[in-house]
Amino acid sequence: MSEVAIIKTTEGDLTLEFWSDVAPKTVENFKTLAKKGFYDGTCFHRIIKGFMVQGGDPLTKDASKERAWGTGGPGYQIKAEFNDRSHQRGVISMARSSNPDSAGSQFFICDGNASFLDRQYTAFGKLTKGEDVLAKISGTPVGSSGSGEASKPHKRIGVVSVTIVEG
Repeated sequence: MSEVAIIKTTEGDLTLEFWSDVAPKTVENFKTLAKKGFYDGTCFHRIIKGFMVQGGDPLTKDASKERAWGTGGPGYQIKAEFNDRSHQRGVISMARSSNPDSAGSQFFICDGNASFLDRQYTAFGKLTKGEDVLAKISGTPVGSSGSGEASKPHKRIGVVSVTIVEG
C-alpha cells in the first residue's frame, strides 16, 4: 500500500496520490515537510480559476506578512524533477521562481488543463478525492483589495493540516 496526502482545508478534504516513480525527491520533500507539520496553518494564497490554486508558503501563517506571501519557503531549494506527466485538473506540482531548481515548499493543484507547464514544473501527484473541494476553493472570489493582487482570495482558505497516511 502506498502513502497518500490528506490536505484538510477550511473548505473540506483533498486526497492526493504521489508519483514517486517520476519525482521521488519531490515526493519525499513534500512528505517530510507534511510530517513535521510545516503546512499546518498555512493557506491557499493564490487562486486562478480554471488554472490552479497555490499554497505551501509558511509566511501565510502570519497575516502581518501578507505583502510577502508567495515568497516563503523551507529555507532550502530542491532540484527539479521534470517528467512526462501532464499538468491536468487535479495534478499537484511544485511552484518555483524563474530558476527551475528553486522549489522548496510551495505547491499548486491544477484546476484545469495546464499542459503548457509540462516538463517545466515538477508534477508529483494527483487528486484522488475532493474534486468538489477543489471546485469550491478555485471558485473563491479573488481580486485586488488595494493590494493589486488579482489572484488573492477575498477570504482565507486555510490549510488546517496535511497528513500522510497509508493509501
